[in-house]
Amino acid sequence: MQANDVALVTGANKGIGREIVRQLALQGYTVFLGARDVERGQAAVAELLASPGESGGDIRFVRLDVTDGDSVRAAVGLIESRVGRLDVLVNNAGIVVEWGVRAEEVTAAQVREVFEVNVFGVVALTSACVPLLRRSGNPRIVNMSSGLGSLGLLSDPASPFSARELLAYSASKAALNALTLGYADALRADGIKVNATSPGLVRTDGNAAATFPRGERGPAEGAVVPVGLATLPADGPTGVFRGPDALDQTIPW
Repeated sequence: MQANDVALVTGANKGIGREIVRQLALQGYTVFLGARDVERGQAAVAELLASPGESGGDIRFVRLDVTDGDSVRAAVGLIESRVGRLDVLVNNAGIVVEWGVRAEEVTAAQVREVFEVNVFGVVALTSACVPLLRRSGNPRIVNMSSGLGSLGLLSDPASPFSARELLAYSASKAALNALTLGYADALRADGIKVNATSPGLVRTDGNAAATFPRGERGPAEGAVVPVGLATLPADGPTGVFRGPDALDQTIPW
């Protein structure tokens, strides 16, 4: 890691995103905590900076709604004006809208809503950040995916993922996995590593209404592999899907 590496984490005012911010800051990163809501985002930054042992890095709030082109441009422009480059982009922002809805009852509007954040938002922000990432000596992109986006797991009757009816979310994460591979290939010549990860089933607000067990993992556990991918050395892998328990644990695409 070069001195004062700069990271941007989206959807980071709570849950896994906030924990990723915390762990990167502890490693000395300058971290931009991206959130749609200004009050919540600023409160998260203040709380993190006030916590004992959190003074290893520099945490800054940036308003960022990945579904809003003006917001994306403003956030990237702010980062460019303040620090001039980006070393790490963590595409963490994501939504689920179809809890308790059977697959055949999911509407096109619901799928579209999920794709706006989980897929199109990733494309918009990644495209905007690539010029800043090219200025880094060791640029990394981490896409927060899920086992529910793994076609290998979804097609395996023995896998618990195959029985979870989250049609829009699963489709969006499968699309995100395809984006990961496409970006990894396209940006390889620039030295930009692009990888996907699953944090596992973590207790967050996002799965509070889950019809299946919410899991025993806390945000700190869920953030370990994403942070590992975010801090890869220059000779680290690109185009891999790792987690949820270890950095060398491979998830089938």
